[in-house]
Amino acid sequence: MDTEAQPTERDRSLPPDPEDSSGAPGPEGRSRSALASRFTDWLPGGRITLTLLLCLLFLLAVNTFVARPFEIPSGSMEKGLRVGDRVLVNKLAYTFGDGPARGDVIVFDGTGYFGDADYIKRVVGVGGDHVVCCDGEGRIRVNGRSVDESGFLFPGDSPSTVRFDVVVPEGRLFVLGDHRGSSSDSRDRLGSPGGGMVPVEKVVGRAEGLVWPFGRAGRLEPTDAYDKVPAGEASAPAAAPTGGGHG
Repeated sequence: MDTEAQPTERDRSLPPDPEDSSGAPGPEGRSRSALASRFTDWLPGGRITLTLLLCLLFLLAVNTFVARPFEIPSGSMEKGLRVGDRVLVNKLAYTFGDGPARGDVIVFDGTGYFGDADYIKRVVGVGGDHVVCCDGEGRIRVNGRSVDESGFLFPGDSPSTVRFDVVVPEGRLFVLGDHRGSSSDSRDRLGSPGGGMVPVEKVVGRAEGLVWPFGRAGRLEPTDAYDKVPAGEASAPAAAPTGGGHG
């Protein structure tokens, strides 16, 4: 009687002994490696060029969907931001939460409302807010609360030399520059269709940090000047768009 154990179907299905592996890549691994090799051989500069292209694509994706630099075009946001400064704009700031808040420094597309360019201003009023200039001490009043803006206003500037009494429509923003004496903003378009109010959907993002020049680089600290302003109760219909203006 033959006593030698016969292999069963289960025996034949066992994985091969790891010591028997040659370490050679399988067909899929060889295919991917060959494809990458052919691609880098085709590119001038080979792997270096491929690496640079991947980095460029990554930066393009970040600039399109996450953050982008913005160069300050005028002195309208002094004292904090000067001409030629570059800030980093967070494009996702309002994507997963609340919209722009009072005191935020935002970049927005002014096409059809301010001018065919991007602008940077500070949000002073949001939808439903009643914004007035000025109280007995020359301060802007929002929803009946006077606001001390001295922490960011350009030295020597008053909150506004233009008188106004407006209600911000829902979905719009009332914006002003920090250098009130050198800023073209919502005040300049009060009598125009749209009333100088920026639609929320025109907001590109919130300015989060100063990245250039390096000597002043750092986070843009949020202001608490508007923290005690009560919620707005008034509402107004959205106004028609208007064009023109810059600054």
